[in-house]
Amino acid sequence: MSRIDRCRNVEDFRALAKSHLPSPVFHYIDGAAEDETSYRRNTEAFQSCDLVPNVLAGVKDVDMSVTVMGQKLAMPLFCAPAALQRLFHHDGERAVGRAAQKFGTMFAVSALGTVGIEEIGRTISAPKMFQLYFHKDQGLNWSMVERCREAKFEVLTLTVDSITGGNRERDLRTGFTSPPQLTLASLASFALHPSWTLNYLLREKFSLPQLEGHVSEGTDIAISIGDYFTRMLDQSMDWSDAEEVRKRWGGPFCLKGIMSVADARRAVDIGAGAIMVSNHAGRQLDGSRAPFDQISEIADAVGGRIDIICDGGIRRGSHVLKAISAGATACSGGHFYLYALAAGGQTGVEKALGNLRGEIERDMKLMGVSRLDQLSRDNLRYR
Repeated sequence: MSRIDRCRNVEDFRALAKSHLPSPVFHYIDGAAEDETSYRRNTEAFQSCDLVPNVLAGVKDVDMSVTVMGQKLAMPLFCAPAALQRLFHHDGERAVGRAAQKFGTMFAVSALGTVGIEEIGRTISAPKMFQLYFHKDQGLNWSMVERCREAKFEVLTLTVDSITGGNRERDLRTGFTSPPQLTLASLASFALHPSWTLNYLLREKFSLPQLEGHVSEGTDIAISIGDYFTRMLDQSMDWSDAEEVRKRWGGPFCLKGIMSVADARRAVDIGAGAIMVSNHAGRQLDGSRAPFDQISEIADAVGGRIDIICDGGIRRGSHVLKAISAGATACSGGHFYLYALAAGGQTGVEKALGNLRGEIERDMKLMGVSRLDQLSRDNLRYR
């Protein structure tokens, strides 16, 4: 049995990823802002809520499919956008896209992604979401929107919680930048991970192809992600800008980083088809509320008018069922597949998705439901 086969949960993949990656790269995936309170709370929030199952329900056949932003997904969990993926494994987004395709779910490509929009559009048939960061360079913004349209991406998502960088103290301690720099502090860790180092040095040159021709930071000029957000993104972005992005895109449009009822209502008002209830995995505002804790009140306000995606903290199939019971349409996450990507490329991501799909199916049966729309708050109790 391979080490990947022995990974039965997210923590197993985390441990294997830690052994594969140089310290600065691992801690970039693993870390969050300041005291990392929100990062921990994102998962702990699910532990404060219990499921109440029903029995004798005839659940031999289970349908876990869901429609999100007009896309039929075979499971109610998809791969959220994440930057810099070829630093975690040399295949990066290619591996994640192929795994998502195999499992019939959606995956997202970041504006700070390491495989180009055009290649993903040509090679991946799974539903594709693009995550737009709204830059000061308006030409870059509209170029990315147009490239996504030409590459036939299904969904455009505007991230709205990152107009300045979070205080990611782990990155400051390790000296993590994009592209990585060899420093006295990091040299030993790179030397102790020769497989990663050789892949980085000898394979395809690291780049951020969505930014080429517009921005050198992150590809040719080393910079931390926090500094990139602060220097390069437009801090004057407002609701009129979000509406302009939606109009220029013209297709299914989502806002990522919505946490309040008021903002959820504004998202409906500007014509968004979905919101990702997200605190950026606790990497921006530490002390922000966990996404799961906000699902019920947001669903009460806008449920039925807009798709609600619970993004963050997902570690188990039961977490997905709790979020859907509270009012989410579906869930998304990054850590569950990024650790797996680092641990084993496409094989790792497939194993992670397979683990969670198996948990969702088994837990649905144990809950006494054969369809996701049979879940409701009647089967939740909060401590």
